[in-house]
Amino acid sequence: MNFELKRTKEKIKCSYKTLYISNNLIQRISEIAKEYDTSFNNVVISMIESCLDDKKNNPSG
Repeated sequence: MNFELKRTKEKIKCSYKTLYISNNLIQRISEIAKEYDTSFNNVVISMIESCLDDKKNNPSG
């Protein structure tokens, strides 16, 4: 699955959630954030939005 890193959006109503993720996954996401000069949060949100878009466009897969 390929995802496109999103530009930081205008401020919209948001909420906080806590995620419990492995240190290995944190490191991998941090490396992507550094490579693209963006935040860890932006990478995670971009990945989630991409997965949800894929699911919406291909509900059987």
